[in-house]
Amino acid sequence: MELVSQQTLREDRQLLTVTHLTQLLGYIIGFGSLIVPLIIWLSSRNTVMDMDAHGKAILNLQLSLIVYIIVGIPAILLLGLGILILIGAAVLGFVLPIVNAVRASNGEAPSQFMTIRFFGA
Repeated sequence: MELVSQQTLREDRQLLTVTHLTQLLGYIIGFGSLIVPLIIWLSSRNTVMDMDAHGKAILNLQLSLIVYIIVGIPAILLLGLGILILIGAAVLGFVLPIVNAVRASNGEAPSQFMTIRFFGA
């Protein structure tokens, strides 16, 4: 006889919303915008419905911002183009977590605007 493990997923929109908003810790305390959502995602991706998709979207955004910053810093020497890249990354890193938190609270899929898809979502 084979035992089948049925794990039920619970719907927790508040946790999804808080996970998106923890990305803003980078603006408040200077770090934690990648580590805190990663910890929440890894600890609850198998128990909370839609956490896997939202967690991957968060990681894709944070890794994309890191890439934009790495590209933007040397691009400052190219006629100031890097300044625009860095400003765009700062605005994207501030606005998109808020938009995705609202979408998570409404039960919608996260927006992946201007993100590089490192992880399939």
